[in-house]
Amino acid sequence: MNRIDRLSAILIQLQSRRITKAQDVADRFNISLRTVYRDIKALEEAGIPIIGEAGIGYSIMDGYRLPPVMFTREEAIAFLTAEKMVERLTDAANSANYRSAMYKIKAVLRSTEKDLLENMDTHIEVLKGKHKADEKPQLDLIQPILKSITAGVVVSLKYFSNYRQQQTQRMVEPVGVFYLEGYWHLIAFCRMRNDYRDFRLDRVLAITLTDDVFKQKHPPLKEHLQKTYQNNNLQEVIIRVDKRAVPYLTEQKYYSGYVSERQVGDEVEMIFLTGALEGFARWYMMYGDMATIIKPDELIERVKAITCKTAEKLSISDGFLLT
Repeated sequence: MNRIDRLSAILIQLQSRRITKAQDVADRFNISLRTVYRDIKALEEAGIPIIGEAGIGYSIMDGYRLPPVMFTREEAIAFLTAEKMVERLTDAANSANYRSAMYKIKAVLRSTEKDLLENMDTHIEVLKGKHKADEKPQLDLIQPILKSITAGVVVSLKYFSNYRQQQTQRMVEPVGVFYLEGYWHLIAFCRMRNDYRDFRLDRVLAITLTDDVFKQKHPPLKEHLQKTYQNNNLQEVIIRVDKRAVPYLTEQKYYSGYVSERQVGDEVEMIFLTGALEGFARWYMMYGDMATIIKPDELIERVKAITCKTAEKLSISDGFLLT
């Protein structure tokens, strides 16, 4: 990126937040802090009213705005891709808000970018998995939750507990929402349990914002996710699968902790992170005749034990013993 483009990008970055740290700019463009200081000075000399405070960061004086009316082709396609994902993977209210924002973005695009989006629209699709079939009417949940976080107010949830198979009424203090393996989740402090809980939004039957402002300061959502999903004693599993069998794994591999894969000859080497080796062993056996376990040894031994037990039961049912 040449300096002129970088200066324009820095200006847009400064307008995107109330305060922007020099280190954030340096990390984004992979430049030194000294270069950031020179670029900021160049923007100031060009008449941009930048306010800088040592140890805090940079901000632009209130009332000064330059709309980012120029987008690259890649940025325009990224907008379209995001629109497809929001439309299919969030609720109706959130999708409508994003669609409204997209009209404003498209309004400032050049004709060539507008034509590009029109042509690309039929070439990008996001599909929901079959397991997402929902018999009850879809509720607009994400926007009320985000409003409650902004206002710091308690939310009343009518929630179906899958574990207890019963409906419960919960008063919760929302921390944030996230999307994982086909479902939206809410992390919130549950006053009934006096602890943080993970609520799946497809199990929420009703939601109401209350006037009760909570005083407790909650840790960031990222901290909860790291604690819950990244530091959960996960074990690495590596298997190699005959490439003819790979299409049959479909979305099942994601439930088993799929991370990545690479081609190795006529096989595909897959890496998983799992917290349940027993469950993984039993899932692996569905494709065991067309797959090989690379690691760990404990998984190999467990699959052998299950296989022997299965063979023993089969021999008993057939009325003879295997030798």
